[in-house]
Amino acid sequence: MRKISDFKTLEKRCAELKPRLVLRMPGADAAAGRREILVCGGTGCQSSHSLDLLEKLQKEIKAAGLDSAVQARITGCFGFCEKGPIVKVFPDDVFYVEVGLKDTTEIVESHLKKNITVERLLCRDPRDNKPIASHHEMPFYKKQMRVALSNCGLINPEEIEDCIAADGYQALTACLEKRTPADVVKEVKLAGLRGRGGGGFPTGVKWEVAAAQPGPVKYVVCNADEGDPGAFMDRSILEGDPHSVIEGMAIAAYAIGASRGFVYIRAEYPLAIRRLQLAVDQAHAAGLLGRKILGSGFSFDLELKFGAGAFVCGEETALLRSIEGGRGEPTSKPPFPAQSGLWGKPTIINNVETLANVPQILRRGGAWFSSFGSEKSKGTKVFALAGKINNVGLVEVPMGITLGEIIFEIGEGIKNGKKFKAVQTGGPSGGCIPAGDLDVKIDYDNLIAMGSMMGSGGMIVMDEDNCMVDIAKFYLDFTMEESCGKCTPCRIGNKRIHEILTAITEGRGTMEDLEKLENLASVIKDTALCGLGQTAPNPVLSTLKHFRDEYVAHIVDKRCPAGVCTNLLDFYITEKCIGCGLCKRGCPVSCISGEKKELHVIDNARCIKCGTCMSKCPTKAIVRR
Repeated sequence: MRKISDFKTLEKRCAELKPRLVLRMPGADAAAGRREILVCGGTGCQSSHSLDLLEKLQKEIKAAGLDSAVQARITGCFGFCEKGPIVKVFPDDVFYVEVGLKDTTEIVESHLKKNITVERLLCRDPRDNKPIASHHEMPFYKKQMRVALSNCGLINPEEIEDCIAADGYQALTACLEKRTPADVVKEVKLAGLRGRGGGGFPTGVKWEVAAAQPGPVKYVVCNADEGDPGAFMDRSILEGDPHSVIEGMAIAAYAIGASRGFVYIRAEYPLAIRRLQLAVDQAHAAGLLGRKILGSGFSFDLELKFGAGAFVCGEETALLRSIEGGRGEPTSKPPFPAQSGLWGKPTIINNVETLANVPQILRRGGAWFSSFGSEKSKGTKVFALAGKINNVGLVEVPMGITLGEIIFEIGEGIKNGKKFKAVQTGGPSGGCIPAGDLDVKIDYDNLIAMGSMMGSGGMIVMDEDNCMVDIAKFYLDFTMEESCGKCTPCRIGNKRIHEILTAITEGRGTMEDLEKLENLASVIKDTALCGLGQTAPNPVLSTLKHFRDEYVAHIVDKRCPAGVCTNLLDFYITEKCIGCGLCKRGCPVSCISGEKKELHVIDNARCIKCGTCMSKCPTKAIVRR
């Protein structure tokens, strides 16, 4: 990409590059049989050999003599992770799912040569099992509205030309050419954009505070330290459209008067790191980063800083200490980072998704962004839908959609026909929301009112086989291990909560423990230093509120209703036993007795509840209760 020296040159270059995307646009017609094939190159699909799939497609297209009319390229995550690897054919608008290496020949021979869609590779309508060719008609996509993810699955994230063809850096250009920094802040405030990293603080207000601080040195930091279990929103944006984040950071820097930025990213994200660094290098070469960008008086540069996987470094002050080279521990606020942050200078910190929204807002206007969503939560939100759900994947929906719509329409319900039990939103700091609240509209305030939170967007679905006491213990185990240890309420308090939960799941709990849990959780919420400690008790408080009967069953009846807590389980061999002896031979503690072809018996006093016998039994004669 040759260097772009001024605003007009970028505008001209954008117009020249538009034809790169013409076949990918809605309503495009195939010109002289030309086609483009985009193969998902996100981490999930790469783990299912999508890069090998792309290479094989390219070779077979060339062998068929179609390489002058058909191009196969990599793209970012389409979001439908449950059905990967995904291959989309443009302009036919055909969306192939679960494509394997063995399927490439049929795609080339049938679809590309004969214009016959490979029906067996299409997604099926859950209502009538009919194939659906266009992703626009799939339940997974129908209620989605892509803003932050608008280019993921559309452009090649490793080529800046694709980004510019999709109007990349046009918002930055408009800011530098036509808007003052105060105008930019005003537009972001008008949009009503709130931080997508967890706290939901108004982004424009944060920028306004930083812009008002005196002094020539200020910083912009992108928080890409995505540590919630089951979350992959930020990773997918960085893998699929890294330039949107770079442009968002540059706009933020212009708005507050900064000239240097940092992306704090997890070292466990190798693909996101590689593509982001490539995008930074390409932006430099094109004159879109560095000194006097596009011939203006504005200069901005950024660099990547790698985190070591400490969950607490997602907290903004701990993150800043880590960038400075110190131990990742939070500090008291005020002063807030926008007043005194990195090396004591005014610093704004926004997460990946927040920054990816900024170019769209500046191009389309704050009023456009605030026209959808709920009254106090504008725009869209990206969620990582995971757990016991049929359609695991990445979804972007307008604020105000209900949990039920996401789980039962976009997610198409619970796996294996099981009964829905709860959904955990907001990661380990969020709460568990029961079936009775599925009609509540999703926004920052409603989720907090239900004892949960938006968080960065993790959404873990649970079914009837999940024990809610065990779930609370799992999340406490995580936050306890991830505590930096600086403050006593988090370091000691969460450990005490975990000990009580462990006692309950092992049959040693008492009814007094429930009151202790509630009191201790309240104290921790009120006294912990940072957001990690303050929100750590949420899973406990929410499960106590909505699933108290399960706690009581563990304590009073010494029984786990979901059959998860092994110390409260007994294994029995039913009349289905054929006396084959497989369970007896497989038992690691020799607690099963019985003669060949006779009913066997388990000695539960010696049984260690490992479940080996159940897995060995050919007739499913062993049950646990």
